[in-house]
Amino acid sequence: MAAMSKGTDSVKLWEKAGKSEFIKQWSVIKEKNFLNKESKVLKNALFELSWRVLNGQMKVESAINTLEDLCENVKELPIAIADVFSILDIELSLSEENAQRDKFVSLVSGCEKFVAPAVLKERLDLETLESLGLLSSKTQFNQKYVKTKTKLYYKQKKFNLLREESEGYAKLITELNQEITEKITVDQSVENLKSLIGCFDLDPNRVLDVLLESFECRPHLEKYYVPLFKEYVTERKTLCHILGFKFRFYQDEETPLSLYKVAALLLQHNLIDLETLYPHLLPVDAKIKEYSQKEVDEAKAYVRKLQVVNLAEKSEESKEAEVVKVDLYVINQKLGLCEALLSLGVWDKAKEILDKLPEFFGTVHSPIATGLCDMVHCMIDTLYKNNAGLPKKILKGKLSGDKNMIRNIQEVTSYRALHTEVFPIMRYIGPYTSCDPVLLVKIIRLGKCFMTKRQGGGITPEDDVAYYGFLNMLDEVLFPSMSLLPCNCCLSEELWSFLKLYPYEMRYRLYGNWKNDSYSQHPKLMRIRADCHERAKYLMKRISKENVKPSGRQLGKLSHSNPGVLFEYVLLQIQTHDNFIGPVVDSLKYLTSLSYDMLAYCIIDALANPDKSRMKYDDTNISKWLQSLANFAGCICRKYQVELAGLMQYVANQLKAGKSFDLLLLREVVTKMAGIEISEEITDDQLDAMSGGELLRQEGGYFAQVRNTKKSSTRLKDALLEHDLALALCILMSQQRDSVIYEESAESHLKLVGKLYDQCQDTLVQFGSFLSMQLSTEEFVKRLPTINTLITTYHVPADAAFFLCRPQYTYAINSKFDELRKTDKNNKQSGSQIKQQRYIEAAEEVMNPVVELIRPIYNARVWEDLSATFFVTFWSMSMYDLAVPTTVYDKQIQQLTSQIATIEDNDDLPQSKKKKEKERCSSLIAKLKDEMKKQGDHCSRVMARLKAQRDSWFISRSSKNETITQFLQLCVFPRCCFTASDAVYCAKFIHILHDLKTPNFSTLICCDRIFCDITYTVTNCTENEAHRYGRFLCASLDTIMKWHSSKEIYNKECATYPGFVTVFRKGTDSVNIADQLDYENYRHVCHKWHFRITKAMVACLESGNYIQIRNALIVLTKILPNYPKIQQFGQALERRVDRLRQDEKGKRPDIYALAMMYSGQLKGKKSTWVQEAMFHHKEMKGSLKKQSGSSKPDPKANGESKSSKENGEVKESGKERKSEKKDKEGKSKSEKKDEDKKESGTKKNSKDKSKDKEKSKATKREVEEGEEGERGQNKENKRSREDKLEAGDKVNDKSEDRVRVKEEPQEWTEREVPDKREGNDHSHGDFVKVKEEKLEKIKIKRTHSPSEVKDREHRDHHLERASSLGSQEGRGSWRSPDDRSTKTHEERDTKRRKLECSTASGSKERDHSETRERHRKSPSNERERERKDRKRTSLDYADERVEMEVKRRRSLEPQHSHSSSRVNGDPDKHHSKRDQSRDRQDGHVKEDAADNSPQKTKSKEKSKNKDKTRDKSSSSSKKSKK
Repeated sequence: MAAMSKGTDSVKLWEKAGKSEFIKQWSVIKEKNFLNKESKVLKNALFELSWRVLNGQMKVESAINTLEDLCENVKELPIAIADVFSILDIELSLSEENAQRDKFVSLVSGCEKFVAPAVLKERLDLETLESLGLLSSKTQFNQKYVKTKTKLYYKQKKFNLLREESEGYAKLITELNQEITEKITVDQSVENLKSLIGCFDLDPNRVLDVLLESFECRPHLEKYYVPLFKEYVTERKTLCHILGFKFRFYQDEETPLSLYKVAALLLQHNLIDLETLYPHLLPVDAKIKEYSQKEVDEAKAYVRKLQVVNLAEKSEESKEAEVVKVDLYVINQKLGLCEALLSLGVWDKAKEILDKLPEFFGTVHSPIATGLCDMVHCMIDTLYKNNAGLPKKILKGKLSGDKNMIRNIQEVTSYRALHTEVFPIMRYIGPYTSCDPVLLVKIIRLGKCFMTKRQGGGITPEDDVAYYGFLNMLDEVLFPSMSLLPCNCCLSEELWSFLKLYPYEMRYRLYGNWKNDSYSQHPKLMRIRADCHERAKYLMKRISKENVKPSGRQLGKLSHSNPGVLFEYVLLQIQTHDNFIGPVVDSLKYLTSLSYDMLAYCIIDALANPDKSRMKYDDTNISKWLQSLANFAGCICRKYQVELAGLMQYVANQLKAGKSFDLLLLREVVTKMAGIEISEEITDDQLDAMSGGELLRQEGGYFAQVRNTKKSSTRLKDALLEHDLALALCILMSQQRDSVIYEESAESHLKLVGKLYDQCQDTLVQFGSFLSMQLSTEEFVKRLPTINTLITTYHVPADAAFFLCRPQYTYAINSKFDELRKTDKNNKQSGSQIKQQRYIEAAEEVMNPVVELIRPIYNARVWEDLSATFFVTFWSMSMYDLAVPTTVYDKQIQQLTSQIATIEDNDDLPQSKKKKEKERCSSLIAKLKDEMKKQGDHCSRVMARLKAQRDSWFISRSSKNETITQFLQLCVFPRCCFTASDAVYCAKFIHILHDLKTPNFSTLICCDRIFCDITYTVTNCTENEAHRYGRFLCASLDTIMKWHSSKEIYNKECATYPGFVTVFRKGTDSVNIADQLDYENYRHVCHKWHFRITKAMVACLESGNYIQIRNALIVLTKILPNYPKIQQFGQALERRVDRLRQDEKGKRPDIYALAMMYSGQLKGKKSTWVQEAMFHHKEMKGSLKKQSGSSKPDPKANGESKSSKENGEVKESGKERKSEKKDKEGKSKSEKKDEDKKESGTKKNSKDKSKDKEKSKATKREVEEGEEGERGQNKENKRSREDKLEAGDKVNDKSEDRVRVKEEPQEWTEREVPDKREGNDHSHGDFVKVKEEKLEKIKIKRTHSPSEVKDREHRDHHLERASSLGSQEGRGSWRSPDDRSTKTHEERDTKRRKLECSTASGSKERDHSETRERHRKSPSNERERERKDRKRTSLDYADERVEMEVKRRRSLEPQHSHSSSRVNGDPDKHHSKRDQSRDRQDGHVKEDAADNSPQKTKSKEKSKNKDKTRDKSSSSSKKSKK
């Protein structure tokens, strides 16, 4: 191009290289270079190019193509070309050559396709434009131009546009945008503005617009512009609309921040009205509300999407076109104006805007939330520096923020101002305060300082209103903000330091709102909750024992922000899968304190879930989820620092509401934290260890190790004491234990009722043991009310009340004992007797007030048999007071010694650890020895105290029977079922009463009452009570069998003791000598007790009742070491257990499991069984009869029928009441029997052998068939006891004679034949007689009317009862000499028997109807009908045959009585008269079962053979028919 400008040489080469070189140079030039020197060269080149075309040196087409190619590379080239054309047009207008003119027009017209016509119209002359065709007519154009110019310059009055009066507006802009100095004043500027408007006719509104533009460019000069606006603006609406039009101009694009700031400044100075400006702001409110609701719907849809499990395979779906979402937060002028207002600190105007928008819509926008936080920073700065609790050097820095904000905001200086001015702003920010964690920390520290001062009393009443303000901050700001923060553990700990100053009730309420309400109020929190839940699922699927540490870290991070969501899912998984408990507990070690507190709340929330049933589907067991949750709670409380008061208060509240299911939680917590276990499977060694000192209990009394529970048990104790829950829980559990049966589960299954009762009982014992171990006695005594207050005011049962007060009494006695010892001058030299005397004095001084408190609680009649002193003594002591478990102490010492040896032999341990462990074991050994010595001294003092008190224990105002009844009813039975240790205590205490030779206490009667009939006691027990009752029986049997094992032991421990005296003294005028029970008779007594236990257990096992069967199996398992000992009884039990095991298989699994367990253990004990003859000598009967003949009892004592209250009988009360007439019959029979004995003396050996065989058979059959008679007998006994109590009272009132009745040793011997009226040698004769009676009844029913049959049955029943009672009388019962009561007793017996007959007949009819109904439903009822028809046809033949057999046997057998008693006359006469009276009434004489003649034995064998052949024939006929 440079060459081209110099000459024409390069133009000649145009066709070859000029064009390409020309275009290449132009492509390098940029638009910005047109004003420099190089651009002038290029324009010259364009000019030369165009000029060559005009001169004909270049073709027009070639130039046009070249220029077109250049325009593609350089955008501004058309303007340069137009400029060149304009110069050429001027030059050609002066030239007269038309050829050049024509070529120019051709060149310009060719360039129109890349040069705009508008540009050409601006540049070219009118004639040229007309030649080009761009103007239709030059003349018309001139005319239109003149008209427009005239209208423009001569018709306008005001100049609204800048170009209309450029000079005026230019001066205006210069005036407004000049440098503002102190010399320039607002008044001067206003005058200048007015002058310019008047001089140049400027539009005032346009001037105002220019003024706003100027202010917008320099908003920092508000001190100049704001007064200027105030002086210039007369109407605020005009300024509002002009400003609004400015906002409208930016409706489709982003509004500049300067405009927001100008509007904010004008609003701040009240130059404009927000209500007028607000409608101009976009978008409209309706659109904003729609957008906000859409956000909520999208968040809910997001949550639902995550909750849906899609099992289908993912299909490749076509991607839909993404919809462009308009973000209303970015183009929202209302939010922009609000942000500008906040930057200036204009809260009132910003609040008006936020109030018009949906809730939290503004603060979702981060700049607004940040602006609010900055404003709060400025407001609380001074208060924070004064109350942050940090050093002043740290707080020296200044706030970093807008100076206008700092200048415009007023700081708060008190907590009241904080509550009224700052907290409302914080509530507008809400959860979005998370954008400024520093502000959160400042609020937390202010709250912590406030609560600390408030607790110390340093807050004025005016500032105290901030207490609830901080609660609102926690609920609405701090907790939701934590959810939006990404796992900030430091902030969590800071928040806990403030939150822990509130009581747990407040905290749990806040947690509930956070967990259940906060997440549903904000769309962002909804998404956070869903994401956290999804993450929790992911982690819980992968947690295991192997990856506890990494999984725990992930759970910890997740819990810092959203603990409630995480723990809710974790607890749900634990309730479903209990194998998660261990790994989850270990993985929670990375939690913060706030998370642990939240976990405690979540556990309570899960426990209180009303939608979950606390029972399994069978309604008999506690549900699995509750057990798992309680176990997890116990593990968490044990391992981590968790708030315990809330859990304990929850249990107390549930007990107040009458619900005891949640006691499982308390039980698990105490077990895990204190190591105190309540298990009925405790071993004997552990049970013995529980009777030792505290150290022995910790070392050997529990399955778990108690050593590591010191800190956790202390925490639990402190929590209980701090909130006064220790005594409250004890009282509530005691009350709930007895009310659970009637209130909570009145309609539930008995199994569930028993479980709930046991749970209350076990938890009470466990909790009471924990309190006695952890609480100092001063703390315990200070909180515990007196015993009478517990029983009368709080309605706590006596056993529980004494259980709670027992440590108090022990402590009081020991303290008093120490005081008395200090008073002794020769304390160091005082002997054991003096110490014992001091201990007795201390015990009396402490316990006498307790005795006086107890006395009014019970009926005065109770204290006629027992003394209140004995009652309190029994209940206030424990096994620790009675015996020292030296065996267990020695065992523990031996274990520790072996541990020392093991440690010494272990070379892997370092020497320091070896030394430490050896010192620990040696210290424990020394402590155990010292503890054993202390307990030994204590037990010796207690025994001395018991010896001193024994004479006043049992008052001889009533019979020993009544005394024993009260003792068992008020003392033994309630306590033996309380705990396993108490069960052993009761047995031990009875033994001590025997060893102390306690006056008026009969060991025999007591044991007889315990063992004779345990059916009802076993039935009334729950499952755990059955375990304890079994332990009590086992401990009692242990003592009994020890005495039974050796005559030397018996003679040493029993023979000379008053507990085995067989004469009970009723008055002082008696002169008879008391007889001692000898060893052989005692063995008979033991046999009787074993038989009674067998009978009771068999009755329970065959009852079909779940409770009876379960309890019987439990009791049998517990007493297995001492029962059964006799082979016959063991075999009977084994048969019934095997049958029970077969029947219950597949029906009741728990019964089946118990039966299997007992069956296996029973088979293992078979080797210890002995024959009956080895257990006791049956020949004792004969010797007893001889003793009966030699002794001459008082004739006044014959026929005594007084109640057991008068004569102290051991026998069942239903068998004691007899008439005088039957006594005489018994005498005559016994005389006959003595004569027969003398005649049959030569055949004694053969008789004894046959007698032994018959007795063994009788025992077997007695065990198998005695249940039915026992059931009826039990009912009779119960009624007879009631009658005897009434009759006994009357007789005592009337009788003035004090008699002494000799008690026969034979009274406690085993009755080999349980029912004399059935002739019980259990041989073939028995079978024939029973069958004979049945056939006789059927025959009578056929030949007599129903009324006659009923009278006859009543008569037979009366005679059978009389014969039974008579036979029992003949075997050694005690009779009353009072003849005046005999008639009364007979009348009462007659009435009672009539009632029993009617009741029995009614029950029989019901039984028959039920049997018929079952038989009717049976699938084999047709065969049964045929069998009955065949039986009826053969009935006549059977009747005749039986009558002949009976007559034949009677002719062969002598009439002998089986009674072995020698008391109250001749029993043979008694039996003979009874038989004669019965023969006269019904014409049938039953055989005696006790006759052992050879003829009878032979006849029995013959009848057996006949029966066998008959049975075989009948069975073969049945098989053939089938």
